[in-house]
Amino acid sequence: MLFLVAALLLMGVFLGAVAHAPLTFSVAVGAVIAVWLGVFAVREHQGRDRGTSAH
Repeated sequence: MLFLVAALLLMGVFLGAVAHAPLTFSVAVGAVIAVWLGVFAVREHQGRDRGTSAH
């Protein structure tokens, strides 16, 4: 439960920071995060296809 509270607090801080950041910076950071999540998803999918866990 404490983890959820901390995660929500950090999310609020970051969303507040994004509201004050320039639009181009926000879009660039969003694109980097999207690519990172895409790479993670592909690696997880490949790990499951091999029958091994990535953990």
